[in-house]
Amino acid sequence: MAAPPCAFSPRGCRLFAVSGPDGRLRVWDTAGSRLQHEYVPSAHLSAACTCLAWAPAGARQPPSKDGPQRKKRKSEVGEVDKQLDILAIGTAVGSILLYSTVKGELQSKLDGGHDSRVNCVRWHQDNCCLYSCSDDKHIVEWNTQTCKVKCKWKGDTSSVTCLCISPDGKMLLSAGRTIKLWDLETKEVYRHFTGHATSVSSLMFTTVKPVNESKPFDGITGLYFLSGAIHDRLLSVWQIRSDRKEKNAVMSFTVTDEPTFVDLTVSEVKEEPVKLAVVCRDGQLHLFEHILNGYCKKPLTSNCTIQIATPGNDGDSTPKPVPILAAAFCTDKQSLLLVYGNTLQPIIEKVSLNTSESHICLVRDIQKVLSLKTDAALTKVKTPVVNLDTKVLVPGIPGHSTAVKTPASGKEKKKNKRKPGETEESIEERLGALDIDVSKVKTPGGLPQTDSFAVLLVQGLESNDAEILNLTKRLQGNPYSASVMVRWLKSVFTLHASYLSTLPDLIPQLGMLYQLMESRVKTLQKLSRLHGRLFILVTQVAASQTVQDVPEVNQTAKLVYEDDSSEEEGSDDEMIADKDSDENWDEDEEKEEQSDEQDMTVEKEINGDSDLEPENESEEE
Repeated sequence: MAAPPCAFSPRGCRLFAVSGPDGRLRVWDTAGSRLQHEYVPSAHLSAACTCLAWAPAGARQPPSKDGPQRKKRKSEVGEVDKQLDILAIGTAVGSILLYSTVKGELQSKLDGGHDSRVNCVRWHQDNCCLYSCSDDKHIVEWNTQTCKVKCKWKGDTSSVTCLCISPDGKMLLSAGRTIKLWDLETKEVYRHFTGHATSVSSLMFTTVKPVNESKPFDGITGLYFLSGAIHDRLLSVWQIRSDRKEKNAVMSFTVTDEPTFVDLTVSEVKEEPVKLAVVCRDGQLHLFEHILNGYCKKPLTSNCTIQIATPGNDGDSTPKPVPILAAAFCTDKQSLLLVYGNTLQPIIEKVSLNTSESHICLVRDIQKVLSLKTDAALTKVKTPVVNLDTKVLVPGIPGHSTAVKTPASGKEKKKNKRKPGETEESIEERLGALDIDVSKVKTPGGLPQTDSFAVLLVQGLESNDAEILNLTKRLQGNPYSASVMVRWLKSVFTLHASYLSTLPDLIPQLGMLYQLMESRVKTLQKLSRLHGRLFILVTQVAASQTVQDVPEVNQTAKLVYEDDSSEEEGSDDEMIADKDSDENWDEDEEKEEQSDEQDMTVEKEINGDSDLEPENESEEE
């Protein structure tokens, strides 16, 4: 996991900016470790902060995004320039944000220069220019007054990861796998430096004047600069020489792990040593002090190593290391500002340098410091004053009531462990101490059983039993308990989110729980596919069984037809009989017609219509 981007302000390290894993930018006051600003970019989840850079003391204010404003008086302009602190924020989508810590708002946004992750941003010392590099292999020069690209050129064949501007402002160091020195006027490569196997993560000049003062100084020749790479435990020092023999590093400093934050004091004269503070990924701080006077074959080890650890409880617990996040030299160069703890609520402390000891371990009680800060500045919770005769009901088992206990004095400390020889309390005494009245418990089976998850949680919370409250083990158990616990955790996180966000060790405590849920979510898609295939197989097996269970149909014929001669004769007789029946049918029809005609003549005689017309008579004839 990459180290969180952080940076000290140039004005005596008065402010410290850090971007946490939640995407929020927090600016802390180093004098009292107080949070001064908190800025949440609109796209902080999709466009996370990747790098930070404070503007130098002489930088001019970029235009506000609200448009032109009224002209300010000279006194107002001088006052604003004195207090102005502009912070450049590189994002993962290629845009750069300019944030004003004085106004507490976003000043402007630089777009259109990069189409990939911004790896480093650097301000120019003299003018209002800003330089940035990205994974798209390009270096961009920005005009912060117009918020437009001033110049853009290809910096390497792969990602450009780091930048550094020379002390005179005429040269630019860029690094990916190789380090290049550019002329800012012509945008051409002046020198090449090779020696790192991985991407360079830090670049900075260590001297402002050459060691050999006999030759005329052109602004760059003879200067030293420092470089460090990821997954590399060596910091290399290079010298810019006129004979172009920069094949190897002049010297190197060795550390215990990959460097994540580097600060140094620039050497201004020949005899002044360079002081180097390197914070490693393992949380240790290494201090170096060396005079740069030419080639050194062996890697230099640190003069002093600083670690921070907790004191432990009651002298029995093992002290736990506290990671150092960043360190910076103060203006007197004799003291250090240490930032340790976590990025959500870091602790900033000023310590004096003592390089006489090779290893220093600072014991700090982080919980106590954070609780004192919370009590003094943030909390508004007051303990209610309760009468001794008053009984207050608390959530838990029905009928279980307890009085609110007054806070114990600071001298009295609870001891969780039993002394040797002390007898263990019986169940009856424990129930008596919990003040559970059996007669008041209205449950079907008397006292509630431990198979109830709610009762078990109440018991674990009241007795502070780590075995009962080990959520990770219980989530890995049977699916029923896991489903119940997930619903309970959802309610707890929803109701107590504001309190949980103030806990300094919340992330390491919930890390195992988050990893467990993440692993289960990843297997959900595969399990769904397997479930669908198994469902198809089970359906096919059930269908084949139903087909087999159908009773067999009797295949015996109920009617048999045989083609013999007797049947032919019988068929002839049937044909004759059919003909006779047809003839009889014709005779019956003629008889019916005759009877109908007789009926008609009788009706006519009755009606007096016996005289027939000649036409009808002829037709009848």
